[in-house]
Amino acid sequence: MEDEGLRARERPGRTGARSAPSPNRARGGTYVTMEDVAREAGVSRALVSLVMRQSPKVSPQRRERVLATAERLGYRPNAIARHLASHKTQTIGVLLNDLHNPFFAEIANGIEQDASDLGYRLLIITGGRRQQRERAMLEALLEYRTDGLILVSPRMSGPQIVADVGALPCVVIGRRLRDGHVDCVMTDEAMGAHIAVEHLVELGHRRIVHVDGGEGAGAAPRRAGYLRAMDEAGLKRHAKVIAGEFTEHAGAAAAEKMLAAGQPPTAVFAANDLVAVGLIDRLEQGGLRVPDDVSVVGYDNTFVAALNHIRLTTVNQPRHEMGREAFALVLERVDGRTTRATRLHEPTIVVRSTTAAPR
Repeated sequence: MEDEGLRARERPGRTGARSAPSPNRARGGTYVTMEDVAREAGVSRALVSLVMRQSPKVSPQRRERVLATAERLGYRPNAIARHLASHKTQTIGVLLNDLHNPFFAEIANGIEQDASDLGYRLLIITGGRRQQRERAMLEALLEYRTDGLILVSPRMSGPQIVADVGALPCVVIGRRLRDGHVDCVMTDEAMGAHIAVEHLVELGHRRIVHVDGGEGAGAAPRRAGYLRAMDEAGLKRHAKVIAGEFTEHAGAAAAEKMLAAGQPPTAVFAANDLVAVGLIDRLEQGGLRVPDDVSVVGYDNTFVAALNHIRLTTVNQPRHEMGREAFALVLERVDGRTTRATRLHEPTIVVRSTTAAPR
């Protein structure tokens, strides 16, 4: 049954002399309803409903009369109520780990492009890099009865995600969940870290430090990939991990530790581009030059890395493509697919101006 909202307390006069209110709102500030349109047009509410659903059972004359009245009153159909009646909302919920990180914004942009083309709405919300907030925001998305969910690098545990989502179609980006009801879109994080270290080793670096992403999604496999690459290069004794997070502040804090130690490494593999930017800024404030004194490699290849005054060497993840794939997978689930799907991308390195051979 269609729920058109609150009844208008005050409506324009039948003479049409008053200006039309804003869409779906009468002058009293409440919503214009289907009953208001029916009363003004002198027809039944059922007829108005047929017109709004574009039913062919209505004569052209009566259709024109109802639509003209609806336009004069500023009425628009309640899309949420209409979709609920059909058990689909044409809405996908998107939970982002952190709006401050351009990596997540670029993934959301990939989702939005295809969603817009197919007439879907997105409800986008952020977990703020905190598990407790993430769970609260996930509950909020579930309350809106979205057709499916896309969780981008969530910090919640896998079992918790599966328990909360239930049977609702769900795709996770940036993490692998082993439950068969949740699809995954990800990059081979360990491989990405490995090629970052390989690049630095090929330039001649030996003392290579990794500033990690703490408990963030993808941090553990990037850390493992770094350690493995250092071991394979015969540099295990030089391996050092500085605990961090996926933020500029973490990069700056790591740089402080390096400067305080008195003998900074010749190269740093940062957990992501934001860490790399914070690191570079603080190192240069401390009198070191990048890449002359210290080479820096980031991860993600966000638009920040390509800015002309930064030109960061970084590991590329296809952010837009990952967003589009996640949207396609969640629609497949909505349409009835029950088998598990995983999309795994191979990362590549993009060499710019922040890496060079050590002096």
